[in-house]
Amino acid sequence: MAKTLFLVLITTALINNVVLSQFLGICPFLGVSKNMKTAAGMGGAVIFVITLSSAVTNVLYTQILERFDLTYLNTITFIMVIAFLVQLVELFLKKAVPSLYKSLGVYLPLITTNCAVLGAALTNVQQSNDFITSVVTGFGTALGFCIAIIIMAGVREKTQSNDFPKAFSGTPAVLMTACLMSIAFYGFSAFA
Repeated sequence: MAKTLFLVLITTALINNVVLSQFLGICPFLGVSKNMKTAAGMGGAVIFVITLSSAVTNVLYTQILERFDLTYLNTITFIMVIAFLVQLVELFLKKAVPSLYKSLGVYLPLITTNCAVLGAALTNVQQSNDFITSVVTGFGTALGFCIAIIIMAGVREKTQSNDFPKAFSGTPAVLMTACLMSIAFYGFSAFA
């Protein structure tokens, strides 16, 4: 069982990376990856929200929605759970780390509509994962997001003062970096 869960973690974090393989969560990935501190803060917030929402949505789905044949309400139920958890993160950061709260800006509430968060919850339901597998899948998905956004922030910080041709400066350079990262992460699929 432990070996299977470890493989689930590695697969969701690296091989099926939510940003670089599934192309979910691109908005905060591109918007918040300008510096390492902000990217790490967003990564931490996403880890908390996806992991906890995977646990809560699994329980709600299996114990209430499935039992009472209300599975058609899963998307709206999952969005409400995610919105609640994002509000908790927002309140915590506003009190505990106001500088990070300000630097994340509009991207913090956008976690609510981040398709990576909802995608993790829906994937768990579609694959009929049990509670532990759902939590590990959620954590792996979030860890993959965190790894990708921190790598992107590191590359962007290093290349910020580089001399790009005018056609490639700014957004094109960031998109080319994301493309190259996707190709690099694709290499992990050889181990699957």
